[in-house]
This record gives sequence, C-alpha cells and structure tokens, in this order.
Amino acid sequence: MFLYNLTLSRPSGIQCAIYGNFSAPKAQEVVVSRGRILELIRPGDNGRLQIILSTDVFGCIRSLATFRLTGAQRDYIIVGSDSGRIVILDYNKDKNQFVKVHQETFGRSGCRRIVPGQYVAADPKGRACIIGAAEKQKFVYVLNRDSAANLTISSPLEAHKSHNIVFSMCALDCGFDNPIFAAIELDYSDADQDPSGDAAAAAQKHLTYYELDLGLNHVLRKWSDPVDNGANLLIPVPGSGDGPGGVLLCAENFLIYRHQGHEEVRAVLPRREDLSGDRGVLIVSYASHKKKAYSFFLLQSEYGDIYKATLTYEGETVSELKVKYFDTLPPCISLAVLKTGFLFAASETGNHALYQFVGTGEDEDDVESSSATLVQTEDGYTPVFFTPRPLRNLVLVDEMPSLMPLIDMKVANLLDEEIPQIYALTGR
Repeated sequence: MFLYNLTLSRPSGIQCAIYGNFSAPKAQEVVVSRGRILELIRPGDNGRLQIILSTDVFGCIRSLATFRLTGAQRDYIIVGSDSGRIVILDYNKDKNQFVKVHQETFGRSGCRRIVPGQYVAADPKGRACIIGAAEKQKFVYVLNRDSAANLTISSPLEAHKSHNIVFSMCALDCGFDNPIFAAIELDYSDADQDPSGDAAAAAQKHLTYYELDLGLNHVLRKWSDPVDNGANLLIPVPGSGDGPGGVLLCAENFLIYRHQGHEEVRAVLPRREDLSGDRGVLIVSYASHKKKAYSFFLLQSEYGDIYKATLTYEGETVSELKVKYFDTLPPCISLAVLKTGFLFAASETGNHALYQFVGTGEDEDDVESSSATLVQTEDGYTPVFFTPRPLRNLVLVDEMPSLMPLIDMKVANLLDEEIPQIYALTGR
C-alpha cells in the first residue's frame, strides 16, 4: 500500500523560477517551483498570467535549470531536489504533463549538506550540466543524442573538493570549446583544525573554474583565484561572439567582472541616500537579456532596488562596467525577462507580478556608477547615492496571489456562522 498526502490549498510562495520555450519553439513560458509543486505559466496575449500545468512532485524542489540541445527548438528542465537524483523533464503538449526523460540516482534522499541538488547549472550549448551540493560534492553529466535523436545522459563525472563550501554556481558561455562551470568556494579545512579562530578569520573565498574535457571525459579544476569575501552570487556573461565571456561577481556593495587571464573590473553598487553606513548592499536575484548586438543584466538588491548592468568591451577585453539605477520592486526570489517585453517577478513576500517594459533605463537623470569613475580613498571606495522613485521603466500588468509568508493564524467564529473561519496574517 502506498499513501500520499495533499493540501486543501496549494502553496502560493515560489522558491525559484526559470524562463524558456517548453511547449513550442517560440512560446514564452516560465516554470516555477512552489516547494513540492511544479507549474508551467504562460502570459496570454492580453498579458494575463495563465497556469497551463500544475503538478505535485511529492518532494522538495531545491533548484531548477533549463537547457537545450544544439539545434533543438524546445527546452528541457533539470530538477535538483531532495530525492538524491538528477531528473530531466520534458513538457508534453498533447498530454499536458511533464514527462520524465531521465532520472539518475547519485546519493541519499533528504536535503543534506553534501548531497547534490542545491545548485544546478547547464552549459549554454546543451552539452553538459552540473549539479552540486552546499559542500564537497559536484557531479557533471554529459548530455547528448542517440541515433533516434533521443536525449542521452552519461555516467556522473566527479568534481568533488572536500572541506569546501559553495556559495553560488553557474555555467560559462564558451561557445563550442570545452564546457566550463564556475563556483564561489570557501575552504574551511584550516579553520576546522584551529581552535583559536585565527584561521577562520583569515579564510578566503575563491572563484574556481571546473572544465569538462570532452575528449578525455574528465573534469579538472582549471583555475582558482581569491575574490572579495562578500561575494555571494555569480552571473554568466555571454561569450563566443556575443560578448566577452566570464562572470559578473556580486559582492557586498560591489559588482565585479572576472575572467581567467583578465584583470578585475569593479564598479560600486549605488546605495540609497537614507541607508546607514554600516548596512551593505547585496544582490539577491538577477535576470539577463541577451541579443546579438546588445545584452544587459537586471540585478535586484535585498532592498528591492533594481540595477541595470552593462559591459563595454572589444573582443574579449572589458574596458568598462556600468551599473545604473533602474526601478524599485518588492524583493524577489527570481526574476525572468521574456523576449516579448515582460518581466516576471517571483516575490519573496506578497503577490508575484508580471511587468511590462516601457523603458530601457536610458534616462540621463538616473544615477549611474562606472568602473571608469571609481574613486578609492583611505576609507575605501567612494559610494554613489540615489533616491528611490516610483516605477518609470516598468508598468504592472498582472499579479498572482501569494500568502507567503504566513505570520499568524487563528480559528474564530467572527461571522456568527455554524462553522468557524480560519483567519491568517500574511506578508510583512
């Protein structure tokens, strides 16, 4: 006998959201995870959000990623969960359901520290993916086609590093060269053996590149370099002709461009005028928009402020990094820019929203910081200040209700009915 449980109302909070073309080649869709619910959402012609499919996975979804095989027209979904498995899903339009293409077991079930599932990233050309844990373990899988054009997945290739905590992970855009995955790591082996705490205070974060050699079928640690200890997020930069490649490193108060063999390019993040000096600015979510001639990044701070980041480059050499204040939204778990001119914002608290772009942040009077105008003094780098304003570049089109987070709940009969009512306090 097998038993399962269902809730009276489905979860409304979103843990992560990804954008892609899942049902058709040019369909603009978003897949979101609501804890144990996986949903396919599509904006209609009128801008209204439509839930096309909602399915219960009876587990905890920890991470999601999209990938597309070279030459294909639709995207697959990679799911990292508490099952100890990597699962690849495909959306079947005729049956209106997610079809499990592959399911490979690599560890024990549960949200564990060293069992992968916390981070998932896929090579932009769809040749490989990496699934990593918060500590130590990382597996790389090679993705390919068989003679019948069906998706195939290899045995896992290990990229483990003991006593290493991972803070973020992404896949670099390096064209058809060997796939490279980047991670922010912190080695605590010395701190573990030192009771005085000196080694813990001196611990240094590193940006590490892992290269998958497709010829030798082997993963090697290609490059590692110390980075700002406030680093918390990696953003891949388009490469292979569409950009310089490398990563944008989000750190406390700074946005930094890093790449192997390239000098660091640093810009300060603009901060609110009324923000106290002891409070830093951290980027918590991002969305990137890539075109042949032009690409930009939207970064959101923990206070809800959105910045537009652009790179000035020639070939593979970046000369300037600009960060400009764009708009202010409620803090989001995930952001997704759709090619139809919409921005999907999965809020941490309150309703999720769909916004339409009415501007691209080119106003002259908006505050901008640049790596070219970065000034270093004895007290550090000179900050750049701005004042938040009402929405100028975005307009709200639609909302999805969310009760996250629930603060308190009472059962009372305030309406003098036969059955008591449930009253919940939500939001901040």
